[in-house]
Amino acid sequence: MAELTHFDAEGHAHMVDVSGKPVSDRVAVAEAFVKMQPATLAHITEGTAKKGDVLGVARLAGIMGAKKTADLIPLCHPLPVTKVTLDITPDDALPGVRIVATVKTCGQTGVEMEALTAVSVAALTVYDMLKAVEKGMEISGIRLLRKEGGKSGTYEAE
Repeated sequence: MAELTHFDAEGHAHMVDVSGKPVSDRVAVAEAFVKMQPATLAHITEGTAKKGDVLGVARLAGIMGAKKTADLIPLCHPLPVTKVTLDITPDDALPGVRIVATVKTCGQTGVEMEALTAVSVAALTVYDMLKAVEKGMEISGIRLLRKEGGKSGTYEAE
């Protein structure tokens, strides 16, 4: 197992010094799911949610979440995020929505946390937009699907 780099020699949490690392293109892709009743999903697909365009608002929230990751996760570096995309797809089989975020940067550290934050914030926004209809929605499956770049190279989930 890799050494935990967010702790100093005395065991105190600290921000890792990435100043000596080379700048490289980096990409991370993450996913999440929001499970709901078919009638709740119908509000999304039929555009009848009282708060408006659920998927459009969730997409914007996910983009904002990616950009604010360093403000939310104490030891994350603020990064020059160069691209954030969110694909939010209704899925009758869940039933619910699948959220996939892709985040890019050119920097000295990766954007995995930004991608994970993006899908988390988007999922929470879907919940917020529909909670008046269904409080029992379930947010699940938040995970990193892929990352590219940096010293550790490419990672792809099974």
